[in-house]
Amino acid sequence: MTRKRRPIHWFRIILLIVLIAIAVYVQKVVVPTVPLPFVATATATRDPASYVADAQQAFENGKLLQAIDAYTQAISARADDPAVYVALARVQVFAGKYDEALVNAEYAILLNSDNSMAHAIRGWARSQKGDYANAKISIQRALELDPQNGMAHAYYAELLGNEYLNNIGPTDAITLAGEESKNAISLAPDSIEAHRARGYILYITNNYEDAVAEYKKAINLNANIPDLHIDLGVTYRALGLIDEAVQEYTLANTLNPTDTRPDLYASRALASVGSYGLATQYAEGAVSISPTDPYLRGNLGVMLYKSVDLTNAVIQLSLAVDGGTTEDGQTVTPLVLTAQDARALETYYFYALALAYTRHCDRVLPVSQQILTVAQVDDTATYNANAAIAICQQFILTPSPTPAGTATPGATPTP
Repeated sequence: MTRKRRPIHWFRIILLIVLIAIAVYVQKVVVPTVPLPFVATATATRDPASYVADAQQAFENGKLLQAIDAYTQAISARADDPAVYVALARVQVFAGKYDEALVNAEYAILLNSDNSMAHAIRGWARSQKGDYANAKISIQRALELDPQNGMAHAYYAELLGNEYLNNIGPTDAITLAGEESKNAISLAPDSIEAHRARGYILYITNNYEDAVAEYKKAINLNANIPDLHIDLGVTYRALGLIDEAVQEYTLANTLNPTDTRPDLYASRALASVGSYGLATQYAEGAVSISPTDPYLRGNLGVMLYKSVDLTNAVIQLSLAVDGGTTEDGQTVTPLVLTAQDARALETYYFYALALAYTRHCDRVLPVSQQILTVAQVDDTATYNANAAIAICQQFILTPSPTPAGTATPGATPTP
């Protein structure tokens, strides 16, 4: 009646427990990490706020393009936040990307039609493009939505200042501009735009020293915005502080090497005090950035003329006036001469003078006649056009033994 009990095989039991534990580990830990076949692998989603933080830091460091990229990534991660579109559009205006700024400001308005800053930024971008009528509509809408929007008051001040300079808008535009710039300072004392707008209104009303103070306040808020240094440089030049102006232009160029304005403005500032050789170097720098720009070619030609390098002056001025092909095969479109375009007029009459002094008199008459036809009321332009004709007449009546291209133009009155 009794049965002999089988012995317990502890080794088998322990082995079984180990195998079960391994199976559980594989099921719970390993399997979830193995991607299923033909199924896309999930990627971690970065918090959009981190992109915004990166963009703000890049902006503070003056890296406007990096800030734009970071804001764009933030929008890709979360496309329903109007504040990010507004922030992106603001940086794009500072970077000179006005069309892109308009697009993003309009996206922000689509997401929230009552967003005061979205309307303000759209107005600012429009104003920078010269679309003053629509800019005013946008900025006034921003102020209707939020009368305490100091940034909108700053943009309105700049707009009114532009209208004053262009002889459009209300008759008291400059008075209104002054009031708006003061409102901006009062409502947004820590904003770059408020001090920049106040500085601009002070500049165009010839209060240069006060304008310098305002631009410096803006720079203290962010020392890495290229436009602020350009504005301060322009104001220094108005005060006759050429070295200080060139220093500011150089800072702007360092912050944004793709902008031709710092080199262009530096060349003209230096030429105003007779530093023609250095002015020519800066003019060449501007051309190297944008070799097909006829205005920059014309400016270089003027600097070469003043440096008495007439042969090369004719080459550059010809590209500006007649158009042509650059040294590396790029096409320059000729300037269109209008009475309102002071830079084009300057290029044309310096071209006429350079042609006259280098004995290319067959080209002098048609160029001078264009000037005399288009700019009859511009005393400087007509004087120099007639002077070029007179030089050629003198050469024809009294041939000079001086080799072509070596005549000195210093006796010819030019601005």
